[in-house]
Amino acid sequence: MDVILKIAEELSVSQQKVNAAVTLLDEGATVPFIARYRKEVTGGLDDIQLRLLDERLIYLRELNARRETILESIEAQGKLTPALEQSIKAAETKTRLEDLYLPYKPKRRTKAQIAREAGLEPLADAIIEDRSCIPENLAAAYINTEKIVPDVAAALDGARQIIMERIAEDAELVSTLRERIWQKGILHSVVAKNKEAEATKFKDYFDFQEAINKIPSHRALALFRGRNEGLLNLTLLPGVDEKNEHQFCAQIVARHIQVTDTSKAADAWLAETARFTWKVKLFTRIDLDLKQKLREAAELEAIRVFANNLKDLLLAAPAGPKATLGLDPGIRTGVKVAVVDVTGKLIATETIYPHAPRNQWEASIDTLAKLIAQHQVELVSIGNGTGSRETDQLVADLMKQHKDLKFSKITVSEAGASVYSASELASKEFPDIDVSLRGAASIARRLQDPLAELVKIEPKSIGVGQYQHDVNQLQLARGLDAVVEDCVNAVGVDINTASAALLKQVSGISNTISQNIVAFRDAQGAFTNRKQLKKVPRLGDKAYEQAAGFLRIMHGDNPLDASSVHPEAYPVIEDIVKKTGTPVGQLIGKQSFLRSLKAADYTNEHFGLPTVTDILQELEKPGRDPRPEFKSVTFKDGIEKITDLKEGMSLEGVVTNVANFGAFIDIGVHQDGLVHISHLADVFVKDPRDVVKTGQMVKVKVIEIDVARKRIALSMKKQATAESKSGKSDKAHTRKANKLSTPTSAQGSMADAFDKALNK
Repeated sequence: MDVILKIAEELSVSQQKVNAAVTLLDEGATVPFIARYRKEVTGGLDDIQLRLLDERLIYLRELNARRETILESIEAQGKLTPALEQSIKAAETKTRLEDLYLPYKPKRRTKAQIAREAGLEPLADAIIEDRSCIPENLAAAYINTEKIVPDVAAALDGARQIIMERIAEDAELVSTLRERIWQKGILHSVVAKNKEAEATKFKDYFDFQEAINKIPSHRALALFRGRNEGLLNLTLLPGVDEKNEHQFCAQIVARHIQVTDTSKAADAWLAETARFTWKVKLFTRIDLDLKQKLREAAELEAIRVFANNLKDLLLAAPAGPKATLGLDPGIRTGVKVAVVDVTGKLIATETIYPHAPRNQWEASIDTLAKLIAQHQVELVSIGNGTGSRETDQLVADLMKQHKDLKFSKITVSEAGASVYSASELASKEFPDIDVSLRGAASIARRLQDPLAELVKIEPKSIGVGQYQHDVNQLQLARGLDAVVEDCVNAVGVDINTASAALLKQVSGISNTISQNIVAFRDAQGAFTNRKQLKKVPRLGDKAYEQAAGFLRIMHGDNPLDASSVHPEAYPVIEDIVKKTGTPVGQLIGKQSFLRSLKAADYTNEHFGLPTVTDILQELEKPGRDPRPEFKSVTFKDGIEKITDLKEGMSLEGVVTNVANFGAFIDIGVHQDGLVHISHLADVFVKDPRDVVKTGQMVKVKVIEIDVARKRIALSMKKQATAESKSGKSDKAHTRKANKLSTPTSAQGSMADAFDKALNK
């Protein structure tokens, strides 16, 4: 297969663009670098196209490598015909390739192989070729006690095994039947025998069925988790009418071997063989194949959702360089306190005990007041874990008692803080600080700059995914690493303040180089220009080319070093300076002047129109941050636990996770509520991410509360309360229309909310 041609067709772009991108990738260039600085070479392929190209490149190259292995194997057996070779070379998926290879794939000794060794293959051929024969009469000639064929029945059984294997290994037939069951099949789940009490978390799936090709990813993964834990049994039905569908599929097999008249003994015997083949071999295999297909598709979708949520979280608005006090809430163990300065440097720690059993409320307020005054704290960051609302109330009382202290309080997600605290990286950053206090420092710094702090935590530990422990871990890691790389490079990195963890996410910089940059900075002082990067050990020309444009040097020798303009393109700006007579310092930020320039006037053989256009835009706002303006959510006073909620109540909240079925919202009661996709807006919503993103502040109404099961249904619709009270919700309509016991909209929302809770 021509990989370049195939990818070009899939992306609907020219082969020239694909070939250029592939060449750059093979030379070690990263996607962010290619997307930002090689637009002329690739014809302007963006980062989304390049990521897809990269994924398909890996898959298609693996496919081609497997294709060559298979061709060599079959050829070595002396069984490679021109037609078979053509089919193998035309295969576009790994599944199709393996279907074609199955008859020639070395396998364990099968019943069919034993029958061949007993000399029964001529009998199988004879029955297939002569439909007027009586199989029993032919079989009598093959009785051989020395070869374990004691009677006619044994001879016919051996012949049947040979024919069944041939049928089951026919790639075209298998493909036809597999597609039919994928379109018509129903996946049915029931609770495992005597597991009702143990399986209560899967109660929504005790008797559940849905078209296999319609099951959403989160539901599929929940079903597979229940099966893997031995709590659910999953059965694939070939269609709504199971019995008739089995019969129809058996007839397809019979027609495949040209059974036309079952009044003939041979055809009747072959029809029975077709039925056995379908039930014993084909359906068993297709059952496994389609469940695997469903799982793989669900995993890919789960990884996509996780990646999108991670991107939103990493690109959340930073509060900026402000002295911040971080609070890691705790009840019995106390509240951990950490103060970081405007650069994120830890300057003070403390532990206070405002809650039971010590109840040192006033003393805790005094301690916090002194720290805030001493270090001129502007922000107080409160982790949203256990004790969060109680600690929030403590800070509220502090603000009332000390009105002279001017600061704001914000609740932030503490997901992954404990993982970071115990990590090797944290121990290097804070070698003399207790593990519990490191978490408070992380909570403070993730408010200042979420991206810079969250890159220190393994993405899987941040907690914005669906069933991240159930999916392919290699694919998950690759997908999430790509998101982190894209986000870091989109924002850019201040080389003089960035940690090694942040630097290693920059295009072209490895873990070793990032540590060398920090060591060089510590030894030589702050970088004053990008050229100094070349003095860093192991940072060669290739790494410099990839990284330089994404590294910022603020207040350095050259103002361009604080921008995303790559050093290789500085000659373009020098040309602008020369032709306009305007110094670089006067060019930067002069929007009206820059927009009066024609990009085409400054292009040359090295830098085309896309690059020059980007340069002019960057000069308008050098080093501009693509992240939104910082805002904070205010939880409603007196609403601290689920029992404080009332239906119809209006609240502010922050989106903690977005799934295909809706969004989870933190409303400050230690249990996220769910806005089902049907309640995200007053109009139809196809994808929740079209309406909300992780970290976004939203206004919601409470429409349903299940205290016993800790489930909160919320709505962002303007008419949510009226719908809830009138009974005209989506729940009633969906329940009435459902034919396959698929959960209704409202039922599904609660089930999905619980699925997410299981995943924490």
